[in-house]
Amino acid sequence: MTSRLLTFVSMRYFILLLALCLGNLSLAQGITAEQLLDKTIAFHDPNGNWKTFDGEFKVLMRSPNSSDRLSTIAINIPKQQFNLLVKKDGDSYTYTFDKGNCSTTLNGSTEISEEHRKNYRLTCERGEMMKNYYTYLYGLPMKLKDPGTLLEDKVQKKTFKGKEYLVLKVSYDKNVGSDVWYFYFDPNTYAMEVYQFYHDESKNDGEYILLEGLEEINGIKMPKTRAWYMNKDNKYLGTDILTKS
Repeated sequence: MTSRLLTFVSMRYFILLLALCLGNLSLAQGITAEQLLDKTIAFHDPNGNWKTFDGEFKVLMRSPNSSDRLSTIAINIPKQQFNLLVKKDGDSYTYTFDKGNCSTTLNGSTEISEEHRKNYRLTCERGEMMKNYYTYLYGLPMKLKDPGTLLEDKVQKKTFKGKEYLVLKVSYDKNVGSDVWYFYFDPNTYAMEVYQFYHDESKNDGEYILLEGLEEINGIKMPKTRAWYMNKDNKYLGTDILTKS
């Protein structure tokens, strides 16, 4: 009797395990790219706050062979305003955008010598790049709804670092960008846990970024830490740590 009971329990366990595996496989085959994107946005921004985001947060960057860099980022999407304050090695500098107007400061002064402007890269072109960088990364996955973003129709199923993910492949219109990105989502919660980009995928260049933890900023679940690595050799580049301002 005991043997039959064990056999019955084992069979039920096997059937349950098989059902879970088939369910995950069916999910990867049946869900569309747009549906997956909607699900991950519902996880990270359940109340749709990104489009009216008006908030501030800090990012501490730690990298090998370099001192820490602390950035305070303020983004006001409705008013088209952005401010980045960077502190590193005892100096501080800012890039500020108010719609079409751009300004920079070094240690609180707008009077900046050409030598210092060059050394600190205090130009509006550099500021524009940093604005796009922070707005894009901390606006993910919601930014994947932006015009010019091209989602591959098929949702892929990949194993990365020993874990299975649902994966979106993303490219961009030529006037937006030329890199190819892959976004990895937990198949149960739809949380974004990895992303990866290539300049030329055939060369295995570019980087992958591992995301851990969550920090809630203005009702949006943003990744707490981002650890950056090279695709080609897994070389560690650094880690960004997000905190509330």
